[in-house]
Amino acid sequence: MNTWPERRSDDNRGNRYGRGSASAQPESARVMRQVRGQAPLPGQGAYGGAAPYAGGVPQQPSYVDGGYAEPPPGSYDSGYNTGQVYGAPGGRGPGGPGDGMYEPRPAPNWRRRIKVTAITVATVLVVTTVGTYFWAESKLNRDVDLSKVIDRPEAGEGTNYLIVGSDSRAGMSAEDKKRLRTGSAEGKRTDSMMILHTGSGAPTLVSLPRDSNVTIPSYKGSDSGKLYPAAGRQTKLNAAYSEDGPELLVRTVEANTGLHIDHYVEIGFGGFANIVDAVGGVEMDIPQDIKDTKSGADLKKGKQTLNGEQALAFVRTRYALAGSDLDRTKNQQKFLSALANQVATPSTIMNPFKLYPTMGAGLDSLVVDEDMGLFDLASMFWAMKGVSGGEGKSMNMPISGNAPNGNLQWDSAKLKTLVSQLKNDETVTVSGN
Repeated sequence: MNTWPERRSDDNRGNRYGRGSASAQPESARVMRQVRGQAPLPGQGAYGGAAPYAGGVPQQPSYVDGGYAEPPPGSYDSGYNTGQVYGAPGGRGPGGPGDGMYEPRPAPNWRRRIKVTAITVATVLVVTTVGTYFWAESKLNRDVDLSKVIDRPEAGEGTNYLIVGSDSRAGMSAEDKKRLRTGSAEGKRTDSMMILHTGSGAPTLVSLPRDSNVTIPSYKGSDSGKLYPAAGRQTKLNAAYSEDGPELLVRTVEANTGLHIDHYVEIGFGGFANIVDAVGGVEMDIPQDIKDTKSGADLKKGKQTLNGEQALAFVRTRYALAGSDLDRTKNQQKFLSALANQVATPSTIMNPFKLYPTMGAGLDSLVVDEDMGLFDLASMFWAMKGVSGGEGKSMNMPISGNAPNGNLQWDSAKLKTLVSQLKNDETVTVSGN
């Protein structure tokens, strides 16, 4: 007996998927002849059966007679027919270890990471430091040969620097000369001279007024090598520099004081202004209103930050001060100490955008002796910083009055005590003017 429902007489669309059939034979066997049954995997029931299976998906049929056929041996097999499309044994995903969960990522080795980071940072610091050192060494202008100085006094304890501010206009444009009011005089003259002593104790800074009365000793010409005998000629201290440069100046200072000079440092007008601008200005407490048409100074009393142009005008001011040259040397001491203090601050040293321009401006404009090293230069700046911070002593050379030629005469008794204390690296008890 046929148990399939009769087809409706008005259905002219033919056999379609999902429709019944008038035949007593099941449609799957009668119509879908291309299906080829496969044996179930172990532990599975027959295709379409209800038997449970473990691990994976049921065996899938392949199709023939115009359908999909099994791939030939050796060809690519995605694994679809084996039930392992979404993960093979041993891999991630269903069917692999971990019941379909991703394997946990190994914990980071923080000890190794910290070690690598520390080594990298240390390497960068070493390379930067070494590179900076050789860069700075190459920029030092070692143009002064102190071996040409004759008849030198014996060296004492500690180190003595002769620090000179010259009116050199080297490298300055016409616009710079006009802006800084330096004029265009030929040659070089010393505008300020100081002796800085460093040793085991607090540093001492002694200004030598440019109008100091000195005797020009015998000396050997720095260029000619010719020996010039002493003639007992007395003149201003700054004349020695004008006659034969740094070597004769050192010779004259040593001969008139008996103090051995270990290093020479000189800076010109333009370099001085550039250093101040590179460091971002220097804060100063101006002792009084200053207006000097010759130096260009126009400053009000009180604390203020001076740029390069204002700073140069301040240290050159002479005629607007009651004490003339002696008061000017005191202002120069204060400013140079404040400048050194500004350069040595963490805001400058730890900031490469400020440190390198400051070092570049300073090293380009400094003239030093042939034996001067970067560590000597650094020691000098730290000593100047100590003077600014009150750890050291700053003073003028003791003056007893005026010489017959009108120049300032040093106090010989105080000078002897001062030189003895500096040579023995003792605390200076002498007071200056």
